[in-house]
Amino acid sequence: MPVMQVRGVAIPYEILGDSGPVVIITPGGRRGMESDRALAALLAEGGCRAIIHDRRNTGAADIALSGESESVEQAEDIHALLTALGAAPAYVAGCSSGARASLLLALRHPQVVRALLLWRVTGGPYAAKRLAFNYYEQYLAAVEKGGIDAVAETEHFAAMIRANPGNRARLDAMGAEAFRAQMETWLAAFRQTALEPVAGLTVAEMRRLTMPAVVVPGNDRVHPAAAAQAAHRLMPNATCAEVLTDPVDQDVDFAGWEAANARLAAVFLDRIRACERA
Repeated sequence: MPVMQVRGVAIPYEILGDSGPVVIITPGGRRGMESDRALAALLAEGGCRAIIHDRRNTGAADIALSGESESVEQAEDIHALLTALGAAPAYVAGCSSGARASLLLALRHPQVVRALLLWRVTGGPYAAKRLAFNYYEQYLAAVEKGGIDAVAETEHFAAMIRANPGNRARLDAMGAEAFRAQMETWLAAFRQTALEPVAGLTVAEMRRLTMPAVVVPGNDRVHPAAAAQAAHRLMPNATCAEVLTDPVDQDVDFAGWEAANARLAAVFLDRIRACERA
């Protein structure tokens, strides 16, 4: 699998499809590229070149803990990857935390975004509290309890070390104090916009995103339909398309969305083809 050095970080990536418009897909949570391989394959089947990638701190990429905001760092990495591949402007697809990174990419580098393809946008007080814990607070608790060894033993970082053994040395080189400080910085940045209608950007920033967009609402506690509806209202050239409409009483409906990949791909392909005809 190819690996690109992106802003000093090794980022594994893959391109599915041989021709057609470029779509870059960014998963949710801290999930790696494999979580969106099935969607990428469907987009490639529909005539696109679909890029999947492990973001820094996900999958088999390097652990790289720096910067004022984790989502901003990921957005800048997407920009650098697209530029290095000569793939811009591209259709930029993102789910949950990947949607936040995609929105920030569009805000900071609109020239590389042909259109936004977003699903399961995050928002609301439940998501703000739950994600603060998932992304940052649990690791602050680990480092407080057992230093960098305890961090390395958490489910996420242990998986990253197995996938990329050099990541243990990167954690050790950082050390407990620097790790704690970085998690606190990222947590503070996350909280600044966590309670906005669309987590990650202010209302004014969302209104500045004038490129074409399609937003597919989520159906669970972390991805309520209201967040996607807000994104649709705020972005001047956005449409809204429903895929799963029945709410489920769980944090994340992984199984439901895995089963809905074909329907989601059809929504995105419709938007891509409309943009290509324009």
